[in-house]
Amino acid sequence: MVRRSVKPGGYVLMATFGPDGPLQCSGLDVVRYDDQSLHHEFGEGFQMMGSQLAEHNTPMGTRQQFLYCWCRA
Repeated sequence: MVRRSVKPGGYVLMATFGPDGPLQCSGLDVVRYDDQSLHHEFGEGFQMMGSQLAEHNTPMGTRQQFLYCWCRA
């Protein structure tokens, strides 16, 4: 779906739970990614331009790791 939605030369920015992120969010199991596994989800035709891990402080006082990854079509 991403491939059909992004024009050649366009960019995609994705944020998801990082490799040390929580196992669950709001009681639901989550999938955690590192930059290579998230890039793999896009398939061929996307060049990874960069990635960054960030910590998020939740309103409940816990910390969650997020991964941001940006690719070019």
